[in-house]
Amino acid sequence: MDRTGTSRRTFVAGAAAATGAAAVGAVALGTAPAVAAEPSAPQSVAVLGGGVAGLTAAHELAERGFRVTVYERRAPGGKARSMDVPDSARGGRRPLPAEHGFRFIPGIYHNLPDTMRRIPFPGNANGVWDNLVAPAEMSFARTGREDLRIPLPWPGHRPAELTLDEIGRALTALLDTARSLPLHETAYFVNRFLVFLTSCDERRNEAWERTPWWEFLRAERMSYDYQRILAVGLTRNIVATKAEEASTRTVATLLEAFALNALGRGADGPLDRILNLPTNEAWIDPWVAHLTGLGVEFRIGWTVRELAHDAGSGRIGAAVVEDPQGLRHSVTADHYISAMPVEHARRTWGAALRAADPQLARCDELETDWMTGIQFYLTERAPLLAGHANCIDSPWSLTAIQQARHWPSRDFPADYGDGVAVDCLSVDVSEWDRPGILYGKTAKQCTRTEVAREVWAQLKAAFNDTGRTVLKDSALHSWFLDPGVDGLGTPNPTNEDQLLVHPVGTFHNRPEAATAIPNFFLAGDYVAVDIDLATMEGANASARQAVNALLDRTGSTAPRCTVQPLFRPPELEGLKRHDRLRYRLGLRNALDVG
Repeated sequence: MDRTGTSRRTFVAGAAAATGAAAVGAVALGTAPAVAAEPSAPQSVAVLGGGVAGLTAAHELAERGFRVTVYERRAPGGKARSMDVPDSARGGRRPLPAEHGFRFIPGIYHNLPDTMRRIPFPGNANGVWDNLVAPAEMSFARTGREDLRIPLPWPGHRPAELTLDEIGRALTALLDTARSLPLHETAYFVNRFLVFLTSCDERRNEAWERTPWWEFLRAERMSYDYQRILAVGLTRNIVATKAEEASTRTVATLLEAFALNALGRGADGPLDRILNLPTNEAWIDPWVAHLTGLGVEFRIGWTVRELAHDAGSGRIGAAVVEDPQGLRHSVTADHYISAMPVEHARRTWGAALRAADPQLARCDELETDWMTGIQFYLTERAPLLAGHANCIDSPWSLTAIQQARHWPSRDFPADYGDGVAVDCLSVDVSEWDRPGILYGKTAKQCTRTEVAREVWAQLKAAFNDTGRTVLKDSALHSWFLDPGVDGLGTPNPTNEDQLLVHPVGTFHNRPEAATAIPNFFLAGDYVAVDIDLATMEGANASARQAVNALLDRTGSTAPRCTVQPLFRPPELEGLKRHDRLRYRLGLRNALDVG
């Protein structure tokens, strides 16, 4: 399915033999000005940030012959990386694997999978893409009720064997959910979804972008279950966005894509996909190795402090970067791609740079929130489901997945830790400002230990509530909370790794990848892309757009990166055209009953 791989490889193989125009020069360090390049000399690019956006930009540029240096303050992969639990390895094993949050790579993604297919992995015909596996099910884990388990079939899927007890619980949950969601509320939700599906782009970008998801669904008038499942459960627990504030355009666009994915329309693969190894083993480490082989240089531990705008030329003159020893350097390159998260990137944009391009100043309006992971290591395999669990009644909006069962090439106790832990339950905490059930405090008010105990208590409330014990205190080996969170339990807690959220109006403040500064480009999940969501897919697509903008600015003849938009079913285009006319006449969508 890689439509561009052949042309890229042909270009790279023939670049040196052709004109040499796609070559590259190393990024100069120090304060001395860069030597002027000959017309046919290689061009250099400083990629500022080594997360998914930065690695994607480096990948696309290196395939086109540019010399790239990536500056990353911490570790390649950014928020997508996995990490080692310090001092957890024993007897020659690897350290216990941890992460900022579990990976989720649904079939609605196309650009990221294209990149993954082009990262070699031993024994895989399709590179690291072959390391994606599809969980068999997901669930809404209810507190005080049976959990609603939803199978996720795909071609070749072999359903797990079920006991009579599990079948009985599944039927009970289905009937209980059907009873708790009144028929008229279900019908209303379906109607609202159809209204969005048939809405023209103008209505989506203007009216629905200004309308909170909670208001669009009329959630305040509905039952508790309607609110928790259809309003909150589809926003706060999945994208860490509050339903009361989230843009309908953003939330409903995502749901539209997932619905089409479930119907097999326009999908790269199954609805839910995860990696079959810890992220660095399955993806990030092979990616860095591949990029290094393409000539990309990495400066790990280097922090970007400022981008210096040269008023005379209107270009970026240098990037001020701090090395691991705390010494500052003036880094010069032909081009600069800022690939840091927005909360870090905008700190490096001074007044002169913002004045040169007003869209940079608008980025101050973009909002971030906390969505942070914690891992629990277990000495017994808990009888949870084979996939993601959404604890929709939990005060802290928890989502979780057991990981070891999805890593078939790893014997967890033999390969990781001290040989006692047999599994890792990875949990995302999406709500940090609501009181919990154990201490009555918000997550930010709790200490790190209190956060772990509170999350564990909320998980037990969701899973141990219908006559069976799924999570046992005696089976809890240890836990690991993302080190990016600091100062918990103090008046000023901080989180280095926040998530862009999508309150109404966000769409109009997202910047384009190309800036008004000739040699400066933006990449990251906050940049305007078709998916309009803070995702790895958005980061990847924005980096492709940044590279294309750079190629356009330089007049390069290299092939442009493919940027695939979300699938749009052709059957609905006629209805959208009709809605465009109604919108311009000031009329509601034809299906909108109010």
